[in-house]
Amino acid sequence: MPAKPERPEPAEELGLIDSLVQSSFLVQGILRRVATRHDLSVVQMRLLGILRDREPGILALARHLELDKSSVTGLVDRAVRRDLVERVADPDDGRAVRVRLTKAGRALAARGAEEVGDELLAATANLSEPQRRQLSSLLSRIASPLARRADSGTVRSPS
Repeated sequence: MPAKPERPEPAEELGLIDSLVQSSFLVQGILRRVATRHDLSVVQMRLLGILRDREPGILALARHLELDKSSVTGLVDRAVRRDLVERVADPDDGRAVRVRLTKAGRALAARGAEEVGDELLAATANLSEPQRRQLSSLLSRIASPLARRADSGTVRSPS
């Protein structure tokens, strides 16, 4: 008689809070591994991610990264030395600067995002496509209001 294929054990239900916390640990672990492969810290990786689609000033970066202005200035200085970012004049305020990715920074940000995406997809491999869409929808409902408030400066975003 042929052996029956083994079914995966159903996942233990952790509850909402524990599930969110464990998911955060999973994502942070993936970010840390990918960052380490590219000789970056998680904060540097987040900086590159933020800069993929915008050119913010230092204060906006500080809000997004939940760091004080002097810490962000040092972070940007180190990224400038690695030719990952550059400071450019703010077109709206001649005294201010904005931060943008260099060609090398854009390439590294794209590679890092792809690697993070691959690992996150692997982490969700046991979900069906409808479950993935549902998870995406639910997480978007949680994350989107936080991101909007961070952009307005009222709440700091973890992104």
